[in-house]
Amino acid sequence: MAELLAEAKYYCITELAQSCEQALLRKEREAEPICRIPLITSPKEEQLLINSTTKPVVKLLVNRHNNKYSYTSTSDDNLLKNIELFDKMSLRFGRRVLFIKDVIGSSEICCWTFYGHGRKVAEVCCHSIVYATDKKHTKVEFPEARIYEETLNILLYEHRNGPDQELMQATSSRGAVSGAPPCTSDEEEGERSGLARLRSNKQNIN
Repeated sequence: MAELLAEAKYYCITELAQSCEQALLRKEREAEPICRIPLITSPKEEQLLINSTTKPVVKLLVNRHNNKYSYTSTSDDNLLKNIELFDKMSLRFGRRVLFIKDVIGSSEICCWTFYGHGRKVAEVCCHSIVYATDKKHTKVEFPEARIYEETLNILLYEHRNGPDQELMQATSSRGAVSGAPPCTSDEEEGERSGLARLRSNKQNIN
């Protein structure tokens, strides 16, 4: 196509040259990935990615290689559901949130972590150890509603210049905010009200 464009310009065939330029432009746009997901290769790289972006961050850690205990019958299916949800949300919110995947291996098996302004805001751990009559098993769950809730919370960190203590208090998991005591039922209700107010304010701004 580039050679044809050069010849069209040489022979002053304007319409052909314009068609070639448009075709090359479309090709360049199609070749550019719409969504990029960094794969973490080290803890240092993870921290660098989180600290160098102004976007909220969602990290999914997946480590199926941890075979210390046998898995329950539904674990593999639920692990796949977590990965599929991560991919789906990456495509949907990729322009607003930095999604990163951790596959370097650790004691964790499946865990979502949410960051705002470079600080850990919430975590959703999807695995646990269950006890059978004869031995222990690893159970992987798919808490879809909780994952969506934390993702919506993390979107509140968009377009903010710096840490907001009220926002951190409202969106952080129990005890995640430094010095915060465990929530009582009244405090939980207050957190929900705070989140509703923050979401309403963000919608009004947008």
